Amino acid sequence: MPIDFAQWADELRANWADSPKRAVLEGLYYTYLGGWLTASSRYDVGTNVYDREWDLLVVLDACRVDALREVAPEYDFLDVGGIESVWSVGSASAEWMCKTFTTEYRDAIADTCYLSANPYATKTFVDGIYAPPKAAPFGSAGGEVVGADDFGDLRSLYRERCSDRFGIVMPEDLTDAAIYADREIDAERTIVHYMQPHTPYFAAAFREDRELTDTEYKPWPALRRGEIDYTTVWEWYLDTLRAALDSVELLLSNTDAETVAITADHGEAFGEWRAHNHLTGFPHPAVKKVPWAETTAVDVGGYEPTPLAETEDTDVAAEPVNEQLEALGYV
Repeated sequence: MPIDFAQWADELRANWADSPKRAVLEGLYYTYLGGWLTASSRYDVGTNVYDREWDLLVVLDACRVDALREVAPEYDFLDVGGIESVWSVGSASAEWMCKTFTTEYRDAIADTCYLSANPYATKTFVDGIYAPPKAAPFGSAGGEVVGADDFGDLRSLYRERCSDRFGIVMPEDLTDAAIYADREIDAERTIVHYMQPHTPYFAAAFREDRELTDTEYKPWPALRRGEIDYTTVWEWYLDTLRAALDSVELLLSNTDAETVAITADHGEAFGEWRAHNHLTGFPHPAVKKVPWAETTAVDVGGYEPTPLAETEDTDVAAEPVNEQLEALGYV
């Protein structure tokens, strides 16, 4: 997070020329974030995943508690009654990463293989740019966040396995990478961070072998304009979650882990407090509470994954990362 009063003031003036109302609201929001992130980095506001026991951690990006419970009966590895609701340390991906992977947990992180479909993994751990993306007039810049070299193995897969059609790492491609990593990389713990059920809501387009519509790609503006309804967007969201869980099912039968935890980095707002999507520092339970379910994984064999690249290319140009983050609605 840039802590720079002059930059914050410049952004305020630039926005004022376009929309005074937006300038005031955005200026107040980033002022609030400076205080929120400073306070929440010093005091526990949520449960860090490293304070729980697990061998394999499956992270479903933007998965709400009620959504996982709704689809749970469709999957043998999920028990509706066993899905806990816990407070996350963040309400957006970058915030979650900055508050999860800190020097307090350096030893555990050194034994962790983290495979991420979320491009913020590169932005945060390689580039050292922390949430939020714009300047705050005061606050903490997140100096306790670890870097890429502190992980046992860090793989940001958006370049290696990004879908040309949908602009994301598809769940089956991340699962393939995770199966290979489990069999070939020696790590005490593994984190597999899926990009789903975060937008884009690609499930129907994938089934029908077509391009995404504008509303499937970015549904929130159309929802606010009344061009689509909440029921439609919710079903798209659940179908995207199912696409991820179908791949998780394959993962669980091709990896070995005594304790598998299935959780999320944050939830998603569907109109709560008149909000849509998810914002850094947004305290509503729909966004700040995440599911926690546990199961086991046994490698029964029979699936041959594609090998990962020999080494992780951490020399990543900022422009492609920023382009994907913008496409996902982050910047």
